[in-house]
Amino acid sequence: MLDALRQPLEIGEVAIARANHRVTYPARFMLVAAMNPCRCGRASDPGFACRRGPNVRCAAEYQTRISGPLLDRIDLHIEVPAVTAADLILPPPAEGSREVGARVAQARARQAERYAALGLTGVTTNAAVPATVLEEVSRPDQAGLTLLRDAADAMRLSARGYHRVLRVARTLADLDGAEKVGRVHLAEALSYRALADEIRRAA
Repeated sequence: MLDALRQPLEIGEVAIARANHRVTYPARFMLVAAMNPCRCGRASDPGFACRRGPNVRCAAEYQTRISGPLLDRIDLHIEVPAVTAADLILPPPAEGSREVGARVAQARARQAERYAALGLTGVTTNAAVPATVLEEVSRPDQAGLTLLRDAADAMRLSARGYHRVLRVARTLADLDGAEKVGRVHLAEALSYRALADEIRRAA
């Protein structure tokens, strides 16, 4: 059932075929998913030793229940450690939800203006722009290009993965108010795919 999400994630449509009929419906959505790191959920706990074998191996075997092609379509992979009692007494973050929301709204406005200026009707975000246009508006500087080339080889990025890294990096640059995609934006975008790469290697 999870792999049935691959097509709508990729093209924003879902097709249903029955007998001699085929119907296509719009299905553009944002997928937010969560899962435990392993069967018992304690693989990342400090000092915990799994009876099934090394923690990394056990977690990798559990997480490979999600297929590679589906993982490749998920842009951001983030490990969230358990919250401790000490975490609960920390002061609130300097940037709250209201401030983050304002930055996101500004970034989306930049994207809409960019693609309107290029004459792309109906395209308002980096997620929806065609790959050929994406490569033009996300062209990194020389340091970023070198990093992207080395990371693509080391992480064995697919063509889809490569373009998804560019989309995330372009969005990070928009959040910073930067005109060009820099090395720092590519490094952060690549870090969000590193967790899935580690799992694949451990498996």
